[in-house]
Amino acid sequence: MQRVTIHRFRALACRLILLGTSPLAAVVVGAQPAPQPGRATSRTQAGADSIRPIDVELAPRPTSHAFRTTRPPTIDGRLDEAEWALAPVIGNFIQQLPKTGYPATFPTVVHVLYDADHLYIGATLYDPEPKKAITAGKERDFVSSASDLFGVVLDTFKDRRNSFLFLVNPAGAVRDEQTYNDSRTIVDAWEGVSKVRTMVNDSSWTVEMTIPLRTLRFDATHLPQEWGMNFIRRVRRTSETSYWAPLERQYRLHRMSKAGTLTGLDSLRPGRNLQLKPYVVANRSTGAQVPAAQRGSNGDVGVDLKYGVTPSLTLDATYNTDFSQVEVDQEQVNLTRFSLLFPERREFFIENSGAFQFGDVTERNYRMGASPNDFTFFNSRQIGLTPDGRPIPIVGGARLTGRMGQWDVGALDMQTQRAFSTPAENFAVLRARRNIFGKSDVGMLLQNRAATDSTSWNRSVGMDANIRIRGNTIINAYAARSDAPGSTADGTAMRTQVAYRGRRWDNSLLWKRVSDGFAPGMGFVRRRDFQQFYGTIGAHPRPLIPRVAELNPYVLVDYITDLRSQLDTRTITGGMDVALKSEALLSMHVSDQFDRIERTFTLVPGRTVAPGAYTWREGVIKYSMAPSSRFLGTANATIGDFYSGTRRSIGGGVAWRVSPSLGVETSYQRNDISLASGDFVANLAGLRARYAWSTTVLGSAFVQYNTQTNSFSTNARFNWRWAPLSDLFVVYTDRRDSESWAQNERSIAVKLTRMLAF
Repeated sequence: MQRVTIHRFRALACRLILLGTSPLAAVVVGAQPAPQPGRATSRTQAGADSIRPIDVELAPRPTSHAFRTTRPPTIDGRLDEAEWALAPVIGNFIQQLPKTGYPATFPTVVHVLYDADHLYIGATLYDPEPKKAITAGKERDFVSSASDLFGVVLDTFKDRRNSFLFLVNPAGAVRDEQTYNDSRTIVDAWEGVSKVRTMVNDSSWTVEMTIPLRTLRFDATHLPQEWGMNFIRRVRRTSETSYWAPLERQYRLHRMSKAGTLTGLDSLRPGRNLQLKPYVVANRSTGAQVPAAQRGSNGDVGVDLKYGVTPSLTLDATYNTDFSQVEVDQEQVNLTRFSLLFPERREFFIENSGAFQFGDVTERNYRMGASPNDFTFFNSRQIGLTPDGRPIPIVGGARLTGRMGQWDVGALDMQTQRAFSTPAENFAVLRARRNIFGKSDVGMLLQNRAATDSTSWNRSVGMDANIRIRGNTIINAYAARSDAPGSTADGTAMRTQVAYRGRRWDNSLLWKRVSDGFAPGMGFVRRRDFQQFYGTIGAHPRPLIPRVAELNPYVLVDYITDLRSQLDTRTITGGMDVALKSEALLSMHVSDQFDRIERTFTLVPGRTVAPGAYTWREGVIKYSMAPSSRFLGTANATIGDFYSGTRRSIGGGVAWRVSPSLGVETSYQRNDISLASGDFVANLAGLRARYAWSTTVLGSAFVQYNTQTNSFSTNARFNWRWAPLSDLFVVYTDRRDSESWAQNERSIAVKLTRMLAF
């Protein structure tokens, strides 16, 4: 009875604080001072008309104090313990979308508690119709852009660069991520131990969360602790996103240079930071592309280890590594003469991958002219996979990542077995990067790939710099070199780029050069023997047009020559992006293209592009629906000439949120190509269904059809998270030739893992 009375009193006091009407109430609950004029989060329409927005770029970063508790709250989503009423109130969220700088429409109240071993976060998200909150799904790592949510991001070293992020939707599903370099790199495969419960009430939905401190990394010797922190609230049906530490519309929650601060943390115990995850797996495989040694029934065991060597340095080790639970690659259509980069999907390589990032980096909201799909110096898919994606057995390896003083460091060593025509190999990588000028860094990467049953090897080294000037101007530069036995060619690559993105303008200039002999054995290089000149200018006006949030007209020129200064490729593009207040997006552009072909290349068997100089024009239009609907859709069309003929392409996809438990996604792309060598159609279709019995029991199926590669594949997975970071997987895979229907692979695998924390 006492707990219920305290809970009701605290709720009433919090409402008074948010209305800015009672300084006394702020004192009663130990809260921060009442909001200043113009910062109220609940208001009448008459009052709203007189409120002026704040400048979110110039607004001071907020600070709040964590309250140490001697009695941990029960994590049940109710927020009815007396301890929550003792913690300072965090509120006054400010809109990012749709009305940047204005107070959030619906109040959000947050409290932070802690003890020696855990951080506790409680949030009340007021909503006059909470049952209308949109939930993207119950599965872990749900699609956050399509859901109501509450989230917290923590910069535990307060370096204003790196973070741990947790997002929660009304169904209690969690999406957790690790981010690096002030939003540049996002590792969504990172998984941390947390316990979350939610509850939907008559006038709000609530979140209660505990994060064990051993999940995070921090330096316990710094007393008292101060962490960077921010919170997000999204109301999907009204397309409103708001933050505690306000952000301009081009930034996201993990922009730690713009975060607030959490103070008052003291006498924290990071724990031993030792985790062991053994596994046992059984599988059965058949098919023409399955190696003879892997056909039939097989079983195996292995183990992964994670150990916090220091508060800021983590060792990950793996023995007899298995990735049977990983979803198959998503098919792509390739209408170029260059190879495509497929994303890494294996958890061991994705986690902490930001520590090894080097190459054509991209920055969110900047138009860069080159991306990791063009050059990635360390491409982990070179380890344990053939070029067509078939697995090569990994004996084991280790990775050390983290910070040493002002240095971010990463070291990796992996050993594979002989398979197919690939020898047994050792892969070694060393990365060091020093932070300078607060948000900038310079670094070096060394890597060595060597066969352990022969004398072949490949070595490469690179240096890079990423400089931020006043937050909006960036300079990216690198220089790299590769070497191999008997190589006499120039094996170098280099790039320099300057880009600016402000509230109104975005401009970028790039120069890049890659020699014909540049071939890092652990990297991906899309194109060689060229130098590139790229420039773009764009604007971001926010006109007073009904339903329009922002316009982005732009022009760009991409000019590529070979190293003898002969023009190879030229693209001149003019375009317009229209961002609507509903968060729908319409994009249009027209391009003038030139491409010089020196060697015949094949698009599909029997359809080739002959050597010659080709000029053509094409137009592209794309539309993405507002994510507030139960149906999320995208559509695109391309029409124009194409080398010696024409191209007509249409594509799109629809995701249907049938219920919080069931989601269905379809995608289709059709490329109708006419060439001098003949006509052809390349179709790519996919169908994916997900069902969640709860936030810990999930199932999915993914079917793909690609006429360019004559492939038809099915991948079905069942996942039961029966304990923290402990899973049971059942995975079925079937790959066939879509013309002959010959079975290339059929397999079923059962894998059980158990995480043991010490």
